[in-house]
Amino acid sequence: MTTGLIGRKLGMTRVFTEDGTAVPVTVIEAGPCRVVQVRDGGVQLGWGAQRKQRVTRAELGHARKAGLDAAPRVLRVFDLNGDAPAPGAEVKVDIFTPGELVKVTGTTKGRGFQGVVHRHGFGGGPASHGNTRHRKPGSISPGTDPSRVIKGKKMPGHMGAARHTELGLTVVRVDAERNLLFIRGAIPGSRNGIVTVAKQRGPSRHD
Repeated sequence: MTTGLIGRKLGMTRVFTEDGTAVPVTVIEAGPCRVVQVRDGGVQLGWGAQRKQRVTRAELGHARKAGLDAAPRVLRVFDLNGDAPAPGAEVKVDIFTPGELVKVTGTTKGRGFQGVVHRHGFGGGPASHGNTRHRKPGSISPGTDPSRVIKGKKMPGHMGAARHTELGLTVVRVDAERNLLFIRGAIPGSRNGIVTVAKQRGPSRHD
């Protein structure tokens, strides 16, 4: 069976454990996803449906090979664990269990063009009167040698709107009737953002 699902971030709330502890969770509407293609060691899943006027013939033909009527809105490939499902089969949230470690991948919120203080956490310059470098980056490169800015230098620029994977998240609750996953902590992206949830192999960087 596949090790992950495609879903949509609904927002954050909290749930209470049996001893009354409040646990912050992110609610994800995961699946149901249809198997579009089975590859060597991987399964391609489709989520949602595209509008007919936006679908190319290649996309529609790819979906019809799996017995689907419409081309999926999102396609993602996940690792295969155990027997391969048949094309057209439906995968739901019941592949996850409470207490399981997962990793969630999404697109972070776009922040536009930002300076080094916001983008990289620089301390900034003096805040005294008459100073003109409160939030400036300062010197960015050596002078005579090598007389250029080194690649990878932390500088102002576009922030956010990038692919990010959060590791070491725990599944708190699985609602199979409503296709919902309750995952402890925050995940990347805004509300209604497309995310993928996959089983995590081995310990995370947070352990």
